Amino acid sequence: MKRFKLAGIGCGGRTRTYLSLAAKMPEYFEIVGAADPIALRVEQVRTEVKNPAFRSFKDANELLSVDKFADILVIGTQDAFHFAPCLAALQKGYDILLEKPISNNLREVLALEKAARELGRKVLVCHVLRYTPFYEKLKEIVASGVLGEIISIDANEGVGTFHQSHSFVRGHWSIVEKSSPMIIAKCCHDMDILSWLVDQPCEQVSSFGSLSYFNKEHTPTDAPPRCTDGCPLGLSCQYNALHYLGKQKGWLKWIYDKTDTATPDEIRAWLAQSPWGRCVYQCDNTAVDHQVISMQFAKNITATFTMTAFNSGRNITICGSRAKLHGGDTTKWQSGADIIVMEHETWHQTRHHIGQDPNDAYGHGGGDSGLVRALHSEMSKDRPGDMRSSISRSVESHLMGFAAETSRLSGKTISIAEFRKLNES
Repeated sequence: MKRFKLAGIGCGGRTRTYLSLAAKMPEYFEIVGAADPIALRVEQVRTEVKNPAFRSFKDANELLSVDKFADILVIGTQDAFHFAPCLAALQKGYDILLEKPISNNLREVLALEKAARELGRKVLVCHVLRYTPFYEKLKEIVASGVLGEIISIDANEGVGTFHQSHSFVRGHWSIVEKSSPMIIAKCCHDMDILSWLVDQPCEQVSSFGSLSYFNKEHTPTDAPPRCTDGCPLGLSCQYNALHYLGKQKGWLKWIYDKTDTATPDEIRAWLAQSPWGRCVYQCDNTAVDHQVISMQFAKNITATFTMTAFNSGRNITICGSRAKLHGGDTTKWQSGADIIVMEHETWHQTRHHIGQDPNDAYGHGGGDSGLVRALHSEMSKDRPGDMRSSISRSVESHLMGFAAETSRLSGKTISIAEFRKLNES
């Protein structure tokens, strides 16, 4: 059995999570290097993996300028900086574990798919929901035929109000023009799951949505531009940045590298000048805070999807010709079961309890650890297209997401075939 050598480019939260998990599987992986302009992040990886042969690099260009020294590169840079290092790494002979989205530009997505195919390289996209026990069970139920023919699907994702404020109002994905559309940055997971479950090409997409709440019109009276400038609401505002010192401290580690060593005064001083210290109603954000999508798949299968900042958790209803399925967070809260299948004729219910591994401290419902556990077997497959979330499979979700954003902005229904052809030219 081959032991893969892994290196990382862009040592933010995603890359550090994957390398940390891989380091706990020494029979499968050896972590041999990492690159990031913030040297502290590379040093954190070096310290955790404890490999004396570990190599540190100041950026992707420096890592890619030396001879190939790993089998797989983990690329977890910001969305707008996936394309160049991924293409250069493919040309150098690396296989890739690529954080989603593939790129914030559809033409680049399609160009990377083409390059991987022509070079015969493997690119596994981090659509971690495919590797969760919940969605694996959904796929098993759909494939079993117990639902009959799939007729329609209704899915939704509640981002959560503080997550929205942290990532899409104050944070890295707040300005669409510099990052990715919300439906790509947050919900290409969901587009991918719909594509995976339906297992038919998406043909048409339409979408509506807007930035309705996190804007200047909702600024509280006398609120200053920064929470740290003595906002009269104080901690009574659920978005006050000083919550990073208390109930929202878990978010801080993803944006402030000294979270574990800094004093409260040092954190306050950092918030006073960082983007995350701003009033959420007075930022320069352009990402939507709610969006709906309607999709037409082959065989007349329809699907709808709602993304909203003002709910939390994921839910799905699948209507088949023989039975319907309800699953997700609301089903769990109301019934105790993760998934309920109800037959139309008899109303007989089958309840599925998925459960969680109490020792899994990582995120996405077990998807992060599930992806890394699957990485060895996926990368060992002979044909790149056979991988569960290969780039060739993942392109479908990106086409759906970018088409949805185009529809939202134009008010038109988008033909996926025509949309792809337009962006391949």
